[in-house]
Amino acid sequence: MPPGASKRPTRSLRFTGPCHNLPICDAPAFVVKILIVGSGGREHALAWKLSQSPRAERIFCAPGNAGTELIGENIALAANDLEGLAAFAKENRIGLTVIGPDDPLAAGIVDLFDAKGLRVFGPRMSAARLESSKIFAKEMMRKFRIPTALAGSFDRSEQALQFCKRLQFPMVIKADGLALGKGVVIAQSCDEAIDAIDAMMNQGRFGEAGRRIVVEEFLRGTECSLHVLVSGRRYCLLATARDHKRAGDGDIGPNTGGMGAVSPADNWNAEAEARFHREVMWPLVDGLAEGGTDFRGLLFPGLMMTAEGPRVLEFNCRFGDPETQAILPRLRSDLLTLLEATADGKLDDCALTWDPRAAVTVVMASGGYPGKYETGRPIRGLDSCVALADVYVFHAGTRRERGEIVTAGGRVLAITALGETASRARARAYEAVAQIQFEGAHYRRDIALPLVRANVAAH
Repeated sequence: MPPGASKRPTRSLRFTGPCHNLPICDAPAFVVKILIVGSGGREHALAWKLSQSPRAERIFCAPGNAGTELIGENIALAANDLEGLAAFAKENRIGLTVIGPDDPLAAGIVDLFDAKGLRVFGPRMSAARLESSKIFAKEMMRKFRIPTALAGSFDRSEQALQFCKRLQFPMVIKADGLALGKGVVIAQSCDEAIDAIDAMMNQGRFGEAGRRIVVEEFLRGTECSLHVLVSGRRYCLLATARDHKRAGDGDIGPNTGGMGAVSPADNWNAEAEARFHREVMWPLVDGLAEGGTDFRGLLFPGLMMTAEGPRVLEFNCRFGDPETQAILPRLRSDLLTLLEATADGKLDDCALTWDPRAAVTVVMASGGYPGKYETGRPIRGLDSCVALADVYVFHAGTRRERGEIVTAGGRVLAITALGETASRARARAYEAVAQIQFEGAHYRRDIALPLVRANVAAH
């Protein structure tokens, strides 16, 4: 139990810490074929880490990218082709399917796999609503008394505009549904709020995802990304991270899917962890279980660390991107065993060990991202970058075309480096980034810089 955490009733068995000292589960002798669904940097990182397991017989990625094909076999199946993915898993005797993106989870891919007797890592559709509907998530937080921002939910723009009058600026306007991490606007003025609400609800900027919205107060503090393996009432906290969401240096510009990350987070300590267990995780897992929802998979709460303590900004129900690319290089435990234990309801049999070094991840994006961008640009310097010690190149928007690797998305690569300190990891990551070139490439130059400056000031 973490320092400061109060005891809980024995009916709610769960882990209350990072699981450093729990018994390692007895690994079954058999090997496993693995299918990873998705095509981004997160999926490349998952494939890379899972391939290190001595029980990983073969890895398939659907559809994968130019990086995953170096680890396993890419399959020409889209992440939203649920029936096709299930048929492939059945035909190829896949021992574990790992769902990367949020869309197939929201569409019920886990329910489909369960119905066909296929082992899968990820929450069912009813549990994945914590991410696929911000309105549902807010209702659950209110019901379970989980600390979060004051908010209102609306399906008419007139009601939303009236609610805005109750809040101070800046305020936050969120599309209810999934919007590739871009459905959040921080409105600094009345005009910006009106424009954002109109664009989402009346002009259809995010399609059906923005027809209903959440308007909430702006919380001041620093963000922290947590990843928690959850199996019913039992859960296990992974390493912390901090994401850099905005497109430009100094946290300016529009929100993106994430431009970089650092692990561990500098704004996390024993007191924050104790409050997180007591105020967020315990009420959540108890409440879901008592309501008949058996959550099995990865829960990714985004927190704002305020002067009053942790406040939940949102819940995600899958590994984060780019946080995964920063966390997994630090994980020394067998990821396959952990995911299997979570899916099988045997999470209490596993342990976690971590590399104590810091990890810094810098995302290289296509010109114009997160707006319109062009693809098909040849990427140079990958070989020299990979040759650097303690550097990992995770592909996101890439493909192989006529024998060379070219850009194929908004976020193209995630470059991760390990270092004894965040400063050294950061310097190493940018040294690697400098080796890579493609037309229009852009990236933030201040990833982890606030942490480095804070450490310098402290000493």
